[in-house]
Amino acid sequence: MSVTRSIVIPAFNEVARLSPGFDRLAPVLTQWGPDSTEVVFVDDGSTDATMATIAQIYGHLPHLKVVSQPTNLGKGAAVRLGWASAVGAHVFTMDADMAIDPRHLPEIDAALGTHAFVPGNRASGGSIRYDSWFRSVAGVVFHQVVAHYTDTRLRDTQCGCKGFQLPFARLLGLFGMIDGFAYDAELFYLARRLAVAPFPATVTWEDVSGSTVSRRGSVQLLRDLRAIPRTTYQTAAVRVEQELTAADLRASAISMRQRGLVVARWPGRSIIVFPRDGGLNAVTMAKDFDGTVGVVSPEGFVGATLEAI
Repeated sequence: MSVTRSIVIPAFNEVARLSPGFDRLAPVLTQWGPDSTEVVFVDDGSTDATMATIAQIYGHLPHLKVVSQPTNLGKGAAVRLGWASAVGAHVFTMDADMAIDPRHLPEIDAALGTHAFVPGNRASGGSIRYDSWFRSVAGVVFHQVVAHYTDTRLRDTQCGCKGFQLPFARLLGLFGMIDGFAYDAELFYLARRLAVAPFPATVTWEDVSGSTVSRRGSVQLLRDLRAIPRTTYQTAAVRVEQELTAADLRASAISMRQRGLVVARWPGRSIIVFPRDGGLNAVTMAKDFDGTVGVVSPEGFVGATLEAI
């Protein structure tokens, strides 16, 4: 049975939370069937025994994939790497502690049949109830800041559970710039520019201790949010005046050891989207398919049919 779903889990020093998290996720893996579900861990430069613990707890799964960053780059960078490595048609992001109840994943999976972006939504009655009054008030203020800089009205941009059709996740990853916690807000900003409306799914959760942002991290979070509307979101691409087959594109990408690509299709033409550091490989692929190399912005993909390569 081929993999139809991928669960991407960023992990940084998660030894204490991996086992309880697996216990919460296990019933869904059983429901879906382990042969059809891929679990992709991205170790974000952990300095504890996270890698060994992942192998101990998740190592029996037939489709476990573990990729790693050489140093701690941030949650956004880790998730993008996970999307580039995932192969399931539907891809989910979850935190290692599975604080969002994984039992909601099948509901999100069903919604992904007709929607490209299905984020979890913890808000009830327009607010998210944290474990303290201070955090609840801070959450309201944060939402107002996010709405101001991204023009996003969804109350819960920071929910750790989100579902995507894989090509759309890849495209968001190729345009994304933020490595830290503000990457969530950036996703909604980019989705709006791509003319893709989020379809939020109500989820329940536990406010697990240890999942906090430091004061220094909060300052960087605000800086990243302020930078979003001022950022030029462009990445490398190859334009080809023909409709390319997925098999030909995969063969070319494999020969260059380039992962995480997306092809956007219109009648009679295609655009292959590369990461920003993939310019040299873009030149090579342009020669393979008699295309031209350039840069693209999110608005250039409105109305296209997307496929992950």
